[in-house]
Amino acid sequence: MKLQEIKGKELAEIESILKKEFGIEKLPECRLYLWGEDRIIAFTGDLSEREIWKISTIASIESLGVYIGKKDMNGIRLSIEGTHLLQNQINKNIFEITNEKMLEEWMSGADLQIATGKKGFLVMKHNEDFLGTGKASENKISNFIPKERRLKVAEK
Repeated sequence: MKLQEIKGKELAEIESILKKEFGIEKLPECRLYLWGEDRIIAFTGDLSEREIWKISTIASIESLGVYIGKKDMNGIRLSIEGTHLLQNQINKNIFEITNEKMLEEWMSGADLQIATGKKGFLVMKHNEDFLGTGKASENKISNFIPKERRLKVAEK
């Protein structure tokens, strides 16, 4: 898979999108990499770009950094880890999950059938916990929690 450091104009574009969508003013001290076509990885180590590339030929680059989001034609969809990493700055497009039933539905991977009056990506939050990102459309919020990370709920 292709690995490329995000710099210059492309980095400025990502920062601009994050500010517009979520109010994020400054990314933490790290290097960002594009893994494949659209996955954004944050790396804080001191390996050189050449060393990172060499390691990426034999191991998943995600082992070296943190997957923080995915570039999308509609913006940037932050991962669960991305919302955690940036939680102190996120102040826009937050959807508060207010009850336990809705929280269980969300963490189980279900879309939330709710009109928010918004379109686009929303950071999902319950109390002080950030739960990743959903995509709001007219009458629902689509869930992007990976299957392997979903809450397994026993049948009642």
